Amino acid sequence: MAIESLDLALAALEPPIYVYHEIVHNKYVVEHFRNRGVKFIDGLEEVPPGSVLLFSAHGVSPEIRRIARERNLRAIDATCPLVTKVHLEAIKYASAGYTILLIGHEGHDEVIGTLGEAPEAIVLVETAEEVGLLAVADERKVAYLTQTTLSVDDANRIIRRLKECFPHITAPPKDDICYATQNRQEAISQLANEADVAIVLGSQNSSNSQRLAELARERGVRAYLVDGPADLRPEWFEGVGTVLVTAGASAPEAVVEECLDWLRERFGATIEPRSIREESVSFPLPRELRGVTLMD
Repeated sequence: MAIESLDLALAALEPPIYVYHEIVHNKYVVEHFRNRGVKFIDGLEEVPPGSVLLFSAHGVSPEIRRIARERNLRAIDATCPLVTKVHLEAIKYASAGYTILLIGHEGHDEVIGTLGEAPEAIVLVETAEEVGLLAVADERKVAYLTQTTLSVDDANRIIRRLKECFPHITAPPKDDICYATQNRQEAISQLANEADVAIVLGSQNSSNSQRLAELARERGVRAYLVDGPADLRPEWFEGVGTVLVTAGASAPEAVVEECLDWLRERFGATIEPRSIREESVSFPLPRELRGVTLMD
């Protein structure tokens, strides 16, 4: 949805188009848009007043929204609805006087945005080992939330420890970890034992892509996280019979196909698609772009 939103903004609005942080954490996608004139920025002072600004899929804090209004920017919100859900949960629990334990990675764009919703009420938790050191004002008013792109296994380890230390802790009404992230992790978990090597298409700053490579390694399989076929090395495949190829949630299908073509051309690989879950979820476009269509 975020990528489609940026495509539509480029087609329908006067350039330049600015994006706060990377639209998604994928080098191929970011370079594709940069080559089309999109300007990715890390501070709103870089955006001239009155310009078009698109918020990335990872979401932003209320403070960023406030500054955007003050600078009279034409903001388009392409935040993933699953991230928005976590933001709304944080606001709800904070308003009710809860201490919120946010499971996530410090410095990740999504975590920064969520922390900004209720900084006085949220404590970031990165590991199960940290849980025993936590102190809260009222152990009967504690809730946890999670970053949407975490390892399901890692998150569950931390959640189990939280429940041990805080028996009255409140869970979110529905699992926060994104369905696309969970599905890809489930596929790796089921298929890794059939492979000699795993290739994950995704960027180094993609949390969900990093988790896929880690899951394969945890199962004893050599795994490489690469942006595309240019990063592949023939020596990785010496003596290898089966290669598992998967991709992070933001990796374009074209890059996956290019990787498969590389394996066909160099090693005569045969491709066997495996489907673990069917995905049929779609999200509405930002209201500023509804009714805009791309021309073929």
